[in-house]
Amino acid sequence: MEQKITTTDQKRIFHFSDVSAAFLVFLLALPLSLGIAKASGFPASMGVLTAIVGGVFTLFFKVSELSIKGPAAGLITICAAAVAEFGGGVVGWQMVCAVIVVMAVLQMCLGLFKLGGLSDFFPHAAVHGMLAAIGIIIIAKQIPVLLGVSPEIYAEKSVAKLLINIPSFITLANLKVALIGVSGLILLFIVPKLRIPFVHKIPTPLLVLLLAIPLAILLDFKTEQPAHILVVIGDFWGSLAINADFSSIATFPFWKYVIMFLFVSSLESILTVKAVDSLDPDKKESNYNGDLIGQGAGNIVSGMLGGLPMISEVVRSSANISYGARSKWSNFFHGIFLLLAMLFIIPIIELIPNAALAAMLIHAGYKLTAPKEFIHIKRVGTEQLLIFIVTILVTLLEDLLLGIFSGIAVKFLIHLYHGVQLKNFFEVRLILKENNKQTILKVSDAAVFSNIISFRKKIAKLSLADSLIIDLSSASFLDHSFMSFLSRLQKSKKEKGCSIEIIGLDKHKSFSDHPLATRKLTT
Repeated sequence: MEQKITTTDQKRIFHFSDVSAAFLVFLLALPLSLGIAKASGFPASMGVLTAIVGGVFTLFFKVSELSIKGPAAGLITICAAAVAEFGGGVVGWQMVCAVIVVMAVLQMCLGLFKLGGLSDFFPHAAVHGMLAAIGIIIIAKQIPVLLGVSPEIYAEKSVAKLLINIPSFITLANLKVALIGVSGLILLFIVPKLRIPFVHKIPTPLLVLLLAIPLAILLDFKTEQPAHILVVIGDFWGSLAINADFSSIATFPFWKYVIMFLFVSSLESILTVKAVDSLDPDKKESNYNGDLIGQGAGNIVSGMLGGLPMISEVVRSSANISYGARSKWSNFFHGIFLLLAMLFIIPIIELIPNAALAAMLIHAGYKLTAPKEFIHIKRVGTEQLLIFIVTILVTLLEDLLLGIFSGIAVKFLIHLYHGVQLKNFFEVRLILKENNKQTILKVSDAAVFSNIISFRKKIAKLSLADSLIIDLSSASFLDHSFMSFLSRLQKSKKEKGCSIEIIGLDKHKSFSDHPLATRKLTT
């Protein structure tokens, strides 16, 4: 079943599968949005508001077809730190909303000036290190919530102190609450491994809620437990107003967080869109700049009303595809279902124990920092592992911006050590030969992460025929990021009917046995 809807700017096709996928994504998004907002220092309902705006409002922009827009676990650390620095509570929340609005305007400018491709500049190991550090921070902050520990005991503790105090949190655990939190965590890890097909069709967070809510009712959490144990929505509709407070716009912290939100949300979102495109069964290619513009517009509305920063969120987006979504109408309907939830089932939502939401966030944090991430990075190369670990450590000890830039700095130092000249860092030297329907592109000197943008721009100017040969025989140094870019380029051009052959690697020494490892020309 499908219904065609024509607008003045484009033709959109609405499939029934978009509605069914949207409903399943809604079941996943509702608890995650609540948990992310609460962990970020925002009212829990504002996470749902963010997802509603991300679904309903962004439909009218050229956003990625199959990505789901909403709050993300990867931004929890920045949000929480910003709310605390601006005074905490309602005051801190409203000042951070103003930060989000200003960030969103700049985000739209990135798209309008066609800067969506700048994500290629950031080395993979540094980006994954940043995400792994975020995962560790999320886990550290949610463990006491999972165990039902009173917030006064762990509030304002650093990540290191939270991790050190885990044994203490266990001894102070509220056993009834911990039972729900730990059981939910076990479900999240065990259910995906079960070989029961119909179980896999049910979002695991929904199973956690189906366990947690009845237990909370049975154990009479509403009257027997402190207020912090259950989700509090309050007067959601009465709180909808212009909540952004711009009184701190002239201060350094305001602009510090503008830059942090802009960098992390834009980068993580673009990386998600790239991943979603690779999973799309119809092989649609997203417009990164259009996605940034739509995301920025959504963030303006979300920030003004009191919501969190939204991104194209990877867990919900990949689930959207697996549930059979075909177009961006699935994102729209997921927003509509969330809107209906806030209209009709707030009393049920307020029966959700925060420990259940903490279990979901710990599971999300684990995915970002799982041992397999370290193993994968080590397999790519020891130098990649060094960048990865430095990024994690600096992020944990300082902040996200310093963490990512320290990873980039280490990458530059490694390249200098291996003889890459300064002039090659931002410009790649190419020699072009064209012969009938064949184009030969010879790469000279070094080809590294920081000159991918230059290389991509030169490739875009070529009027490619049936085939392209990229000759790397004269490239003195090829890093992992550049090799990964070539692999993605080869795949995308193949889907468009243009074959790309990569030659000239037989005299390069590989830093590991990984097919996309860093390589250095031997003499």
